[in-house]
Parts: sequence; C-alpha cells; structure tokens
Amino acid sequence: MIRKAIYSIALCALAGAAFLAGSLHSAHDAVTAAAVDPRTPLYYRCPMHPHYTSDKPGIAPCCGMKLEPVYAGTVGSNAPAAAGTVVVSAEQQQLTGVRNAVVELAGGTEQLRLYGRVTPDETRVYKVNAGLDGFIREVSDVTTGAYVARDQSLATFMTPEIRQPISAFIVTVDSLEREQRSGGNAATQLAAANASMGIAVDRLRSLGMAPAQIEEIRKTRAPSSLIKLVSPVEGFVLARNVTDGEKFDRGAELYRIADLHRVWILADVPTADAGRIKPGVEAQVTVAGRTMRARVSSKVLPQFDPSTQSMKVRLEADNPGFALRPEMFVDVDLQLPYAPTITVPAEALIASGLRSIVYVERQAGQFEPRTVKTGRRFADRVQILEGLMPGERLAVSGTFLLDSESRMHQR
Repeated sequence: MIRKAIYSIALCALAGAAFLAGSLHSAHDAVTAAAVDPRTPLYYRCPMHPHYTSDKPGIAPCCGMKLEPVYAGTVGSNAPAAAGTVVVSAEQQQLTGVRNAVVELAGGTEQLRLYGRVTPDETRVYKVNAGLDGFIREVSDVTTGAYVARDQSLATFMTPEIRQPISAFIVTVDSLEREQRSGGNAATQLAAANASMGIAVDRLRSLGMAPAQIEEIRKTRAPSSLIKLVSPVEGFVLARNVTDGEKFDRGAELYRIADLHRVWILADVPTADAGRIKPGVEAQVTVAGRTMRARVSSKVLPQFDPSTQSMKVRLEADNPGFALRPEMFVDVDLQLPYAPTITVPAEALIASGLRSIVYVERQAGQFEPRTVKTGRRFADRVQILEGLMPGERLAVSGTFLLDSESRMHQR
C-alpha cells in the first residue's frame, strides 16, 4: 500500500516536471518568434504621420512616437494590400524618379491642329465679261497668277454693235449740256436729261465698257467700235480665257480676278470634333514660318465633305503682303476650351493590352495598380472617365519602374 502511494507521488512529480519544462520551452519560443521577424523592413515610418519615413528605426521628431517597420505587401498595422501593390520608400522614390500628384477636377483648353487650304473669298472674286459678241483685237501681257492694279488694261475687243449705243450716249451728253447752259426754269426738262444720261451710261456699262472709257467718249465725242477691258479691282488673275484674234459670244467669261486682301481657309475637321468648334473662335495659321490670325466664320456652318468623310470649317483671315495664295496648304491651330474633368499626365498611364492602369498611392509609399477608363487626349494629358476620384494621389512619373516591380510581386 505504501509502495503504491510512493509510486503515485513519483509519477505526479515527473508529470509536473515535464509540463513545466514544456511550458518554459514554449514561452522561450514565443519570445524568440516575437523578437525576431524573418522579413526585412523596407523602411520605417511614423504611425501618426505616415509621410515621415526613415531607413533606420528610431523616434519620430515630429511627435516622439516610435517608428514602425514597413514590409513589402503591408503598410503598418493595416491588412495586406491588393495584389500587385508595391511599397517604395521616399529615398527609393527619389532615386527612381517616382513623382506623385493629387487628382483634380479642372477645365482647360485643348489644342486642335488641322490642315487647311487657302481659297479666295467668294465675295471678292470678280468676273470680266462682255455683253456683246465680238473678237479680241489686243491682249495685254497679263497672265494667270499675275498681279493687276485697279483699272489696269487687260484687252481690247471690237464689235460693230457698240456704235449705236455710243452714238446715243453722245446725243444724250449734248442734250444734257444744252439744258445746263440754258439756265432756264425748265427743271423738269433738266431732270429728264439727267435721267436719260444715267440710262445711257448704264447701257454702256452693261455691254462691258469701263467708266474711264465712257468718260473719255464724253469728252471727245468720238464714236468707236472698240471696247477696252480693264481690271475692276486690285488683285490677282485667277483665269485668263482670251487670245489675240479670238472670237467670243456675249456673256463669255474673259478674265477672273480675285481681291486677296482677305481670304478663306477651308480646314478638314474630324466629324466628332466639328460640333466643338464655335463661330468666332480664333485660330493661328502658319505657313512658311509665318504666323497669322484667323477666325471661324459666323456666316456658315461646317460642311460635310464626302470625299474625305470629314467636316470642312471655313476660317476668314486678313492677308497682309498677300502671303496666303489660293490652293496653298497651311497649318491651323485652334484652342478649344473643355469643361472641368479629371485629367492625368499621359506618362502616368500604363497601357496593358486592352486596359490602362495607373498607380494610386493609398498611403505613404504604398502604390496600388488600378484599371481606369480613358477618354479624350488633351495635348500631354489624358481624360479619365472612370477609376479615379478628386483628392486621390497617384504616381505621375516613374510608373514603368512601379509596374515592373508590381508584376514581379504577382508572379
């Protein structure tokens, strides 16, 4: 009996010793595991002010709190970040050229660059023709493209049909002068003579005679069968349809002359952009290193061109020095305003197949890849339709390095 009691006490003592040894060993392992973390911290940061980081453990000078380690895939005490998230210290960001910016909702202007073709202003194009059948007696050396002054001689043609209107004009001139010399009170007769004079002049003008030749006939009273064609305006010859000795029919176009002090520019605009171009918008026209101003016409809407499947917008421009000539191609730059929207620098986007990715800074040093939906491109910025909100921070440069690191973490 005594032997069984001694045996029981020894067995209990042995079990207690074993339990105590196991407990001490477990506690030692727990302390060791807590004291030694197999991961290497990327950097250390202040838990209260995450923007303050250091490459060594210590105390934050801003608040006196102990710096906590930041490991790859985690940020402080937060849960593990999304797949592909990378953590980069401030020093690493500086070395790799990673730069951040705040997402903002803002408007601005977009530069729309077009190609245009110069054409004469239709309201400044003049046709020189004759109201009678005739044939050319003399032709000046003016050719297509030549500059001509107002009332400069172009050609002379002969027609027997002009003799009767000229004779009637001379008779009317004599009658008017008699009434003017009489000095009587026959106001009705004087008014009738003036009216007859106007009708005779209009008839000669309609037959192609210039005012200078009409005045010459009034002074000399000499009838003639020749009509002199002169330029009605200062400009450039667009077409010359006469040769010496050529016979022509009444109404034929003999010359076409354009006043190029003001011209039109027809610019091809993609159909999607045509509605954004408003009348009166100013444009910059560049040709041969020279820049001029133009303005979108307010008199006509953009016209559809079936040959190019685009819209033609008409601009009007002054043409000092006649630098712009018909059929000349020019560069047209339009500054179009756009409504407030989210835009990011083009280099902030990573094009990956059918999607575009940006790297959003969730917390200091932690960059998460995010798929966004893009819209229009405004010069070096791209519109973001979905995926970003104002106030968020994202990497706007050095994204290639972030993307490479993110892909390595996802493998």
